[in-house]
Amino acid sequence: MPFTPLHFGPGAAINALAPKHISFLSFCAANVLIDVEPLYFMLNAQYPIHRFLHTYLGASTIIIATLALFVLALKLSRWLPNWFAWQSLSPAAVTFGAAAGCYSHVLLDSVMHTDIRPFAPFSDANPLLGIIAIDTLHSLCLVAGIAGLWLWFIRQGLGK
Repeated sequence: MPFTPLHFGPGAAINALAPKHISFLSFCAANVLIDVEPLYFMLNAQYPIHRFLHTYLGASTIIIATLALFVLALKLSRWLPNWFAWQSLSPAAVTFGAAAGCYSHVLLDSVMHTDIRPFAPFSDANPLLGIIAIDTLHSLCLVAGIAGLWLWFIRQGLGK
């Protein structure tokens, strides 16, 4: 699922369940950061396009990078706009959001991309490849996003 908002669907659902503890913003940011890798390799016609960042080990580095960018942005916050109220996020919520984003990204992409080795460098196995149809995977992500949005609207209506 390179560069698709379908990755954000599970994040919307997870965030809706624990909005104060899991940042949807960092979930999305981590997903975008991970997909810089295949973008680079696609633009340079180098294959495979899913490499280190599409492993659980590599995704862990993106969690650290997301948190580091957040801490840096906080230091510069007086000069930055507070879009989406990011300045009120806790480091824990940013970390949990980034972790959920990174690990779900690797999991979802493992189901559909033949060049992913999620457990590298420890194993070249990808036991999730083809476990469900790609259309089903996309539908589940879309349903998760709709459910998350629905829960968000309910919370807004209840003033929570």
